[in-house]
Amino acid sequence: MHVSDRERREGGRTAITLVPESLDDLWHLTYVLEPGDLVSGDTHRRIQRDDEQLRDTGGEREHMYVTLEVDEVEFHKFANRLRVSGVIDECSREDQLGLHHTLNVETNEKITIEKVWQPDQLDRIEAAVEAAEQPEVAIATVEEGEAHIHTVAQYGVDEYATFTNTTGKGEFSRGREELFEDLASALTHLETDAIILAGPGFTKQDALDYIEETYPDLTDAITVVDTSAAGGRGVHEVLKRGAVDEVQEQTRIAEESALIDELMEGMATDGAVAYGIDAVQQAVEYGAVETLLVLDERLRQERAGDGDWAVDVNDLVESVDQQGGEVTVFSHEFDPGQQLRNLGGIAALLRYRLN
Repeated sequence: MHVSDRERREGGRTAITLVPESLDDLWHLTYVLEPGDLVSGDTHRRIQRDDEQLRDTGGEREHMYVTLEVDEVEFHKFANRLRVSGVIDECSREDQLGLHHTLNVETNEKITIEKVWQPDQLDRIEAAVEAAEQPEVAIATVEEGEAHIHTVAQYGVDEYATFTNTTGKGEFSRGREELFEDLASALTHLETDAIILAGPGFTKQDALDYIEETYPDLTDAITVVDTSAAGGRGVHEVLKRGAVDEVQEQTRIAEESALIDELMEGMATDGAVAYGIDAVQQAVEYGAVETLLVLDERLRQERAGDGDWAVDVNDLVESVDQQGGEVTVFSHEFDPGQQLRNLGGIAALLRYRLN
């Protein structure tokens, strides 16, 4: 994410002009934008032209710069775009004011967001800016008979490819080499700066030997990690052990995995943790929260006015920030976020245990 301009506006609002540079950046904006925000950007809109001399052709598409008052935001991961819908608040054509429109925000397109920014939203923008300097990472897990490739993104881990083949040695070794070939060939097509090769036993080392011999250009990018399984379980182990952090100073998913593990351990041992809205609210009132864990979906739904929440989670976020605590907004796309959702979408690691 690139921040190109900031400007203070009336009513405590700030207009920040951003250039999303990746799919991750568009995902971040999904949880920054909320109803009532003003979003400005370039677009094309079909304009109906009434002319007694000409037959109506259904309208012509005209380029214009518009400002929308946001109603709805949708992240389309597979279309590489963010759809921001709302009512036109400002436009070069006065006859379009008050009409509904959708901005299709894509990477490398400049947009301006004007709103009263919350601390966690500014933190998210800052994290996106810092993440632009981090290397892209792929996790390849392999065991006898199967291999998987996952790519690490801030919104979660995506499965890129899965391969299966017969394995064995001696006269059955051909299937094994074909599996390694499929894995290595797929890795060459990924635009990554680092590859973590993981899995149980010696299979991953055999795969590395094959890659070093047939695809030597990949070798310098590979780090080998021991895990008890391949696939999704293996990826979780890689993240939990901090292997990704060795090539990225910090990743969102690794941080979430560590925090949720600390929360679960505290729950199992009656430690200094709180979960569920009532317990977390009490901990905030005591000033006991060291790290607040909030699910992005819950925070967004509340800010959008969806649902009937007895406690304002946004107030809790602001209170923790004022008390010097940390706030981590979890992605619902990844397993730690799913675990947090099962606990009501909110929990906390405490400075001390509450009786």
